[in-house]
Amino acid sequence: MKLLTHNMLTSTIIKGVLKGYPLGITVGHPDCIPQTLVEDFESNDEFLKKVHHALMEIEIEEGELICPETGRKFTIKNGIPNMLLNEDEV
Repeated sequence: MKLLTHNMLTSTIIKGVLKGYPLGITVGHPDCIPQTLVEDFESNDEFLKKVHHALMEIEIEEGELICPETGRKFTIKNGIPNMLLNEDEV
């Protein structure tokens, strides 16, 4: 799963969740993702290259997506997020 794909996922399918976006994410390579937005990001080539690399080139193979409202964790295995719910969550 690409990091860009993560930006399109939501947990509003869970009963009682109103917003469910953005999902938190835990992965094994946090050092390659810029933590803060640079003031001159539009003209900062180094920053833009890092963001492009993070969004378009990194494959998330293992990790977790976390609902911001309930804390429910969705595991990512082999690049596939498991968004299936239990019966009581629907």
